[in-house]
Amino acid sequence: MENIKLNSRSNKIGKTANKTRRAGKVPGIVYGKGMQNFMFEIGELELNQIITEHGEHGVIDIDLEEQNKKVLIKELQRDPVTHKVIHLDLETIDKDQKIITTVPVHFKNEGVIKSYGAIIQKEKSAVKVSCTPDMLPKFLEIDVSQSTIGSIYKVCDLEVGAEISIVDDLNTVLGSVSYEQKVVEAVEPEEKKG
Repeated sequence: MENIKLNSRSNKIGKTANKTRRAGKVPGIVYGKGMQNFMFEIGELELNQIITEHGEHGVIDIDLEEQNKKVLIKELQRDPVTHKVIHLDLETIDKDQKIITTVPVHFKNEGVIKSYGAIIQKEKSAVKVSCTPDMLPKFLEIDVSQSTIGSIYKVCDLEVGAEISIVDDLNTVLGSVSYEQKVVEAVEPEEKKG
C-alpha cells in the first residue's frame, strides 16, 4: 500500500477538533523521538480502511511533510455511543526497532461450542507483544473447537513464532468455556386494584 498522506491541521483556534469531525475527518497527532508533535487530520473512510487492513494497533507508512515515516497506531479514541474513531495517536518508529503494542485475540471456531449450548466467557480480548514492526501480527488466534465445559484458555496457549515475544503474564486467563445461561425475566404480579 502506498504511503498515507497526512494533512496538517491548526491547533490554534479552539474547538477545531469538533469542526474537523463534522467535516467527516478524524483529528490526530504524530509524535516521536527527535521531532515536534505534528497535528493532522485524516478522512474517516480512509482511516477505517487503514484499521481494517492493519488492525487497531498496526504499523503504517505515512508521508509527513515530504518525509516517509513508519508509525505505530498507538491509540484510537472512540465515541462511547457511536464507536466512531474520534482521535488518533501515531508514534514514529524505526523499522528495526522492537516495539511493544497490543494485539487482539480471536477465538477460532466459536460456533462449534455454541452448537452444544456453551459459550466462551472472555476475560481478555488482547495481549501485549514485543516484536519488530514487520513481524507485528494483525491478531492472534486460539482454536476452541476441541473445548469442553470447563476448558480454560491462558496466554501461554497462544501459538506465536520465535520472532514475537508475549509481554503479558503467561498464566493470565483469556477465556473459559461454560454453559450459556439464559436470562429469564421475572414477571411482576399485577397489583390488586382496590
